[in-house]
Amino acid sequence: MQANTVLKRPDSYCETGKTGPSTGGWKGKEERSKCVIYVANTSWYLYNFRLALMEKMVNDGWRVIAVAPRDRYSCRLEGRDIHYYSLPMSRKGANPIVDIVLLYRLYRLYVKEQPALVHHFTLKPVIYGTIAARMAGVASIVNALTGLGYVFSSKRAKARLLRSVISRAMRCIMDAENIRVIFQNPDDRDVFVSPDLLNPAHTVLIRGSGVDVDKFTPSPECEGHPVVLLCARMLRSKGVDELVVAARHLRELNIPGQIILAGESDPGNPEAIPEEQLRQWNEEGTVRWLGHKENMSEVYAYAHIVVLPSRDREGVPRTLIEAAACGRAIVATDVPGCREIVRHGENGLLVPAGNAEALSLALKTLMEDPYLRLQMGAKSREIAVSEFSQENVINSTLKVYAGLCGRILRDGDSF
Repeated sequence: MQANTVLKRPDSYCETGKTGPSTGGWKGKEERSKCVIYVANTSWYLYNFRLALMEKMVNDGWRVIAVAPRDRYSCRLEGRDIHYYSLPMSRKGANPIVDIVLLYRLYRLYVKEQPALVHHFTLKPVIYGTIAARMAGVASIVNALTGLGYVFSSKRAKARLLRSVISRAMRCIMDAENIRVIFQNPDDRDVFVSPDLLNPAHTVLIRGSGVDVDKFTPSPECEGHPVVLLCARMLRSKGVDELVVAARHLRELNIPGQIILAGESDPGNPEAIPEEQLRQWNEEGTVRWLGHKENMSEVYAYAHIVVLPSRDREGVPRTLIEAAACGRAIVATDVPGCREIVRHGENGLLVPAGNAEALSLALKTLMEDPYLRLQMGAKSREIAVSEFSQENVINSTLKVYAGLCGRILRDGDSF
């Protein structure tokens, strides 16, 4: 199969791993002018966080191509008038040969499809996608840094070295009139906005990826002892270790309740907690590990409190926005991203990162006070609807698109 073949495959191919026929590129100049390409490091991300945006573009008459490594969510993108392109991409380290191949494949795709706009998500697609798009002459480029992640949060020597290299690369390739860089919180934007890196005029603040507030809705608390829910990838950087220590402390204090972990380990991440460790915690009864769950609105309904004790900076965590939309009180760490959605004393409690004792005390406070939980839950819902709805985020994103490439569209076209 050619590296630049765009695929649209029936669901039967998803299970067999076979490759369906190519849809080919659009030949006419007008059709090419309404092509948009979305690139991320997982199909899981595009499906769970950007599907509504892509469907909006499809409904507005755009040819939409989703580009990501194949995983179990790839086939969910197909069959929706979204053209899926499977692109292998390593999230471990920086192998120059592998990354050059990634750059070349993106360049070939952009030359073939001649999109009016490309939108990259997460660090590696942002770096290599931008280089490829500039080489291919793409008119408008949008880069979304959805959290600065391991490279900009870790104190390890390797991360510090990569941080220096990536900062220089961003200064060289991203500060241009036809490029906009979207940040999810002001702390992340402040890292890059300086005379030596990015021009503030080329950056945009859009807080989070939005949530469907009609799907994630409040429900009464379940009867029984309080349930505390952590929904995240099982990474040490998400504060899972601290939550386990806090769970043990709460048990020693004879606080009735249960701590639940919902999410998978992530072998592609250096901070991943091995599944054997998660099973051990589950078997000893410290926490209950559910693994991956599909219908998260039902999981939130089962919880009394939602927690995210991240050690490192976040973008704006989708799980906290969903929890807020479901009317739940939240406990989180006082780090960039988390404090965008959690207002201490209003809809939740913020604690210092890496402090298991403070975490257990905050959980104890809410576990023992149902009235306070309900007050905070109501405020969470208000914040989610007014500030973090999916509709608001999509409209803000479309304004970025219009500002960049509205000038090259046919008369009468609009976002």
